[in-house]
Amino acid sequence: MKTELKLVLALMTAIVVTPAFAAGNHAGGHDVMEIGKPGTKAAVKRTVTISMKEKDDGSMVFEPAVLKVKTGETVRLKFKNTGETDHEFVMDRYEGIQEHKALMEKFPEMEHADPNSIRLAAGGSGEIIWTFAKAGEFGFACLIPGHYEAGMKGDITVAP
Repeated sequence: MKTELKLVLALMTAIVVTPAFAAGNHAGGHDVMEIGKPGTKAAVKRTVTISMKEKDDGSMVFEPAVLKVKTGETVRLKFKNTGETDHEFVMDRYEGIQEHKALMEKFPEMEHADPNSIRLAAGGSGEIIWTFAKAGEFGFACLIPGHYEAGMKGDITVAP
């Protein structure tokens, strides 16, 4: 009986959390977030290549770990997972990253297809084309449990 109750509670939690998480930014969908919106290939002004990997000391990193862009700039972010495990890149407000991190800790197998994120298997590559909409300080991180704590995070400065 207790096992059945736990299963029912877990399923109900997943049903409640999934629609909220699918909204992307908790404020009405993926179209526009505070950090910006998906861009078009035609609007790309430059490309930044980002490596995702583990280091010999056990830490995990993005290289580079700091991005500087301008308000309204459309950038192609090209990713290469040169590590030996899956990694992801999620960019958002710092508070949004922490909210997402807490969800990933509760549901570590969660996968998503948000336009502000990408998940890559070892050896994989991909890209996000993004238009940065608002000046400010934002962040990015790998939110697979344990990766953030191992150092897999960075900063985005969007200049006016």
